[in-house]
Amino acid sequence: MVNLNGFNANEVDPNVGFEPIPAREYEVMLIKSERKQSKNDPSGRNHYIECVFQVLTGEYKGRLLFERLNLENSNPDCVRIARGTLSAICRGVNVMKPNDTTDLHNIPLIAKVKLVKRKDTGDDANEIDSFKAKPSALGQQSAVSDKQSASDTTPPWQS
Repeated sequence: MVNLNGFNANEVDPNVGFEPIPAREYEVMLIKSERKQSKNDPSGRNHYIECVFQVLTGEYKGRLLFERLNLENSNPDCVRIARGTLSAICRGVNVMKPNDTTDLHNIPLIAKVKLVKRKDTGDDANEIDSFKAKPSALGQQSAVSDKQSASDTTPPWQS
């Protein structure tokens, strides 16, 4: 038994499930990135970067979208795909040589979102199909990239 200290459900709106957002392009920005251990990896050597993007405008402003970058994986195809996605994100925010994933945070870009069927439930879910620069940002130098310099250390996704 757990004491709920007088909790009153009449005073709190209930959580409701989120339906996937419609497939189309959205202005987003990377707001969080975290390195995580891959599940079902007995070697302990496979990791991915979980990226959280937030929709910035329109009816779905504030909604979150997720992308996993398998940059440290024993499957070379997973790594190749992740590196291509990371390259698209870098180009979308005009940060071509990030030293850390935080160099890519808080810079608007465009994400093309699609609907896919989940393998486990058959329900619709969102998946990011591609990234690109905002039209107004094309050809402009990012303030962030001005601060970048070549580093002696190589990020894990470039090794």
